[in-house]
Amino acid sequence: MNVEKQCFVFFSIFLCISVCLGEDYDLDDKIGLGRSFDGIGGLSGGGATSRLLVNYAEPYRSQILDYLFKPKFGASLQILKVEIGGDAQTTDGTEPSHMHYEDDENYFRGYEWWLMREAKKRNPNITLIGLPWAFPGWVGNGENWPYGFPDITASYVVSWIRGAKQYHDLDIDYVGIWNERHFDSKYIKLLRYTLDKSGLERVKIIASDNLWEPITSVMIADRELQDAVEVLGVHYPGTNTVPKALKTGKKLWSSEDYSTFNDNVGGGCWARILNQNYVNGKMTATISWNLIASYYEDLPFGRDGLMTAMAPWSGNYVVESPIWITAHTTQFTEPGWTYLQTVGHFTHGGSYVALTDERGNLTIITETMTHDHSVCIRPPLLPYNVTAQNATFHLKGTFASISELQVWHSKFDFKTDTTVLFQNLKPIKVIEGSFSIELDVDEVYTFTTVTNGQRGSYPDPPPTAPFPKKYKDDFDVPGNPYFSEAPNFADQTGVFEYFTNLTDPGPHVFTLRQVVTQRPVTWVADADQTISVIGDYKWHDLMVSCDVYMEAVHTGGVFIAVRVDKGGGVVRSTKGIFFWVYADGTYKVTNDLSGMTVLAEGLSGTRARVWYTLTLTVKGNYASADLNGYALWNNAVLWEPRHGWAAIGTSSFELAQFDNFAIDALA
Repeated sequence: MNVEKQCFVFFSIFLCISVCLGEDYDLDDKIGLGRSFDGIGGLSGGGATSRLLVNYAEPYRSQILDYLFKPKFGASLQILKVEIGGDAQTTDGTEPSHMHYEDDENYFRGYEWWLMREAKKRNPNITLIGLPWAFPGWVGNGENWPYGFPDITASYVVSWIRGAKQYHDLDIDYVGIWNERHFDSKYIKLLRYTLDKSGLERVKIIASDNLWEPITSVMIADRELQDAVEVLGVHYPGTNTVPKALKTGKKLWSSEDYSTFNDNVGGGCWARILNQNYVNGKMTATISWNLIASYYEDLPFGRDGLMTAMAPWSGNYVVESPIWITAHTTQFTEPGWTYLQTVGHFTHGGSYVALTDERGNLTIITETMTHDHSVCIRPPLLPYNVTAQNATFHLKGTFASISELQVWHSKFDFKTDTTVLFQNLKPIKVIEGSFSIELDVDEVYTFTTVTNGQRGSYPDPPPTAPFPKKYKDDFDVPGNPYFSEAPNFADQTGVFEYFTNLTDPGPHVFTLRQVVTQRPVTWVADADQTISVIGDYKWHDLMVSCDVYMEAVHTGGVFIAVRVDKGGGVVRSTKGIFFWVYADGTYKVTNDLSGMTVLAEGLSGTRARVWYTLTLTVKGNYASADLNGYALWNNAVLWEPRHGWAAIGTSSFELAQFDNFAIDALA
């Protein structure tokens, strides 16, 4: 074959590849518009996922909040969903209720009020949502079910909404039912009635925060239920909906999604579902569980947040890739913009959406995430292919006159680790209504008429550091603190709050008190004991001491513990070394929270309403303990677990106080 023929063949092959992988896509509003965009958000709670955030010192805490909520800076989140605390374990910890007891109301417990205020301060237009995962025991009237007395449950939820406004000037926009549990039509209708009766007509209901069915079928057959519900909210839909959900005519939201480790594969997961939740499922809002991974990493679902902030003692935080993937949409749209009908999948893999404010602005977001680089934690992702391709967009209708688009680009590089996130490129010219772009795999692009996007930044935070080996807290917090929990303690069953003991004229005026006295209406299998963990999960040799005070006469019991190996939804099976004293004058050392494996036991002389100092020391395979400075037992032999957190707690749901907590970790 001569050179001339070779050149012709090569040119023909090149031309064929270019044509085969080059496709045209129209973006046109003259054929009508799609659904209204409701926003992208994050979920704080379900549970205690923002627990460590409040303990960051300034300026780092405000910097983190800016990356999350400040418009045109970082993620620029448009929705914040929070847990309505229910005193029960809801994944990574418990969040306190505003009503521990029926005659108790306190709208300053926990940190969700503060977080909503901070979000609203940065973005006054942010949408606020509340959702209960669990309820105080009195709501269920002794049953593990909140719908036995639906009027009580509805009043309880509405009181939280009213308290948000009365005490924090926060307008809650939406409220959910009961996270991922069976919905009750009667309750939903009663909640709507109670909201309206309370002057809260503007607060809309999301249901059922679970699956598409059975609520869609029930709603189609029940007009009153259909009138009560504003949004069909589903969890982890895999970007798909069902025909009956579309038939209802309701807003469709992925009201909890993502829940994936926030490395670059997690960023790819987020990029894919943000586009395809609308392309495939016509869902107009997507909310990430969770907002920020600000809980101990060795709890369940470690680092499953949009960014990471789990070392407040060091000041370190990490702006992970999902923050910048979010920005590709949120910095160039607003809730109330409208999707075009002309959205879809690229011929060679990936997807594109386009939105408009109907005043001439246009934003296009494309993603070409490959299967293995965008797998979410659930549901399973079926195989598919993506290849590099050339795409030509034709702008029609009111967009035909656009001459230039701003370009923002992210590229995940899993081979050389040279990932680029949210980079502002040179504007692209639109010639006679068209522009072309070469799309590689694992890329996200935004093409937009909006000109004020920004990749916000702060100086690097301090390097991360392990939890301090020497740590003390006397719980002396004068006045009214920002938060009701002591720094760095992560409640796993029960609620431990600051307490001012006005009946004690001695050194124990300010203490930490376990306040849950009745088993809650639970979301998971809470322990029968209460427990709050703290410290470094890698600790194995250490000494822990704490002053303890049992309030329950005869039946009271408290503990301190080390090498605590579990928390979250599996807290009932927690193992460690637990040193218990009881109000009946006995003590016990166990290898588990449930107290089934006893290492030592005997008489202690302890009783209720007296302060005692407990000290527990563990080195290697041996443990010993002191009561008020006197050895109570020595050299109990233990083998497992080899490491874990320190902890405090009680033997049941009972009132008890703790003071002068101290850790001295040897290794």
